[in-house]
Amino acid sequence: MPVLYIGETSLYYNVQGSGVPIVFIHPPLLTSANFFYQVEELSKKYKIITFDIRGHGRSGYSKHPITYSQIVEDIIFLLDYLGIDKAFICGYSTGGSIVLEYLLNHSSRALGGIIISGMSEVDDLILKQRISLAVKIAKTKTIPFLSFAISWGNSDNRSIFRKMYKEALHGYAENIQQYYRYSLQYNCTAKLQHIDLPVLLVYGMKDKSFHKYAQILHEKLPNNQLLYLEKEKHQIPTKAATKLNEVINHFIKDLFEKSR
Repeated sequence: MPVLYIGETSLYYNVQGSGVPIVFIHPPLLTSANFFYQVEELSKKYKIITFDIRGHGRSGYSKHPITYSQIVEDIIFLLDYLGIDKAFICGYSTGGSIVLEYLLNHSSRALGGIIISGMSEVDDLILKQRISLAVKIAKTKTIPFLSFAISWGNSDNRSIFRKMYKEALHGYAENIQQYYRYSLQYNCTAKLQHIDLPVLLVYGMKDKSFHKYAQILHEKLPNNQLLYLEKEKHQIPTKAATKLNEVINHFIKDLFEKSR
């Protein structure tokens, strides 16, 4: 099991394939297992890098609170360790916010961004209530219940569910709560115009509550491409994996063809 030690904690990571590197970032409670289909398919053409955020899955407990800047610094540390100068940074749901944080502070270490069902802020009541409820449930005794519910909701079959659920159970309640809490307060909308790297935005046509966030990013990011996937909801990496992998491949391929 590849593990990178960072200070007092450890970071579980996986690298598969070769070529242009893509780093994937998961939301709270879930783990790198969320990107099983991306590792399986995209690694045929690209170097796919996944990792469990500190305090999640097979990574170690973090004494330092989980913040987006901390996660970004961990990614930079991982890229340095792997000898990678630049990569595409891809995040799902709240992981998309971390992509934005990365691009705002380390644009020289990125080729571009890919945001899946993501946002630059949380400002609607329903989403705030959902995240706040997750904070309350994310306690040691109730982590199994929350892990079951979220893993089931993000799974397209029982095999993937078992894998995601098993990995989620390893997380530390305190760190998971910190990640959820930070997502409630994070807001980089006013800074989006400073991101000039290309960003792919991918949302489900049926994920209507997130269309507002898609439009904010589409209007304010100087260089972006917005795609809505027909008949799809929020859980795109697992439930619309083939479509997602295709649009990521086209996005990267087109960028490199234009740069020639």
